[in-house]
Amino acid sequence: MRKYVPKDNVQGKAYYTDRFHVTPSVPKENVASDEIFAKQLAAVEAKMEVLSAHIQLGQMVIEVKAEDNYKAIETLKNECDYAMLSEMSAVDYLAKDGNFEVFYQLLNLKERKRMRLVCRVEQGQAVETVVPLYKSANFAEREMFDMFGIVANNHPFMKRILMPDDWEGYPLLKTYPLHGDEFASWYEVDKIFGKDAREAIGPEIRDQAEIERYDTKRFSRVGHEVPFGADISEGEPETPIEYSKTLLVDYTKGTKQLDKRK
Repeated sequence: MRKYVPKDNVQGKAYYTDRFHVTPSVPKENVASDEIFAKQLAAVEAKMEVLSAHIQLGQMVIEVKAEDNYKAIETLKNECDYAMLSEMSAVDYLAKDGNFEVFYQLLNLKERKRMRLVCRVEQGQAVETVVPLYKSANFAEREMFDMFGIVANNHPFMKRILMPDDWEGYPLLKTYPLHGDEFASWYEVDKIFGKDAREAIGPEIRDQAEIERYDTKRFSRVGHEVPFGADISEGEPETPIEYSKTLLVDYTKGTKQLDKRK
């Protein structure tokens, strides 16, 4: 079995800083510039501390403490008419800021307003579920737990939704390898055949773009066909390509039009 090498702090390993497009920052406007948003912000500030607030791309963005997430969402729904939770998830800022950003994207259908509520969550810290307020948060909070490991307290069914229940790690963390870690490369082998079969089967190839030169089980070679699983390490025979006289055309043969172009 190959040695496992931890992939920690991959964000800090960018050797080149001039090869990527840097998106210009979007201007932030004062909430007071919009009368409706200003009233909604005042309603939230009357119930809890607001860490920051601004308008960006026509949406109001409010940041509150993680422990106030449910109270803020409840206020925005009951007092500010945000009847729909269109999206919620998290962003991994562990390497940059040492925490996650959990966000809730809300829609006010009456006044045609959108807003985003955000809160910073430390690794291992949980947030309160908002399923009692929005049923759409049920699967979203399960996905957030599955992909980032952030637990929503008092959720009616807090378990993985995409990955197997016994999966190790959280795939949307920026420290998670793109093709999986050591556990991922052996998961199906261990699950189906058992760990005793590791040496005989080998690790799973999770890179779909990888092509093994002598693999005659997954790849075919036009003009060099061999039996399934044949050993071609010593060379492979050449098979003449035959074309159907009724369905296909042999484009290797010259035609009058091709001859003119040549």
